[in-house]
Amino acid sequence: GDPTIWSRFAEAEPDLAAFVEPRLNGDAPSYLATVRSDALPRVHPVAVRARNGRLGVYMYPSSPKHHDLVADGRYALHASVADHDGTGGEAHLRGRARHATDPHHTAEMTDAGFPPRDGFVLHELLVTSVLVCTYDGPDATANIRRWTAP
Repeated sequence: GDPTIWSRFAEAEPDLAAFVEPRLNGDAPSYLATVRSDALPRVHPVAVRARNGRLGVYMYPSSPKHHDLVADGRYALHASVADHDGTGGEAHLRGRARHATDPHHTAEMTDAGFPPRDGFVLHELLVTSVLVCTYDGPDATANIRRWTAP
């Protein structure tokens, strides 16, 4: 499907969004995978926030992840997990990043409690799919729920 803003996903799947958002908005880093110019993956620990119906991540304009996202916006994101056993579940997102060059967008994120550090630039993460996995019962059976953009 076509990449969409966070609020459209949250409207379509409020239960999944309610599961994912605390994991993105917490103190632990999420892991962002980008595509390098040689088509190999690159993984970065990042602070991602869902604010005002949008999903954003800040970074230095000189960082490899910024260059990757500008050149090839595809990304995969794994939200933080509590431990090696996946206690509390996991959340995986995929989509396309959009370099947010409009100062109004950065102002909205700042007003919503996610201000940039000096010199950082904002990328909005548009979503094409969200996968949530929890481990249930004594045998830790994987319970997978998915959403894909229409």
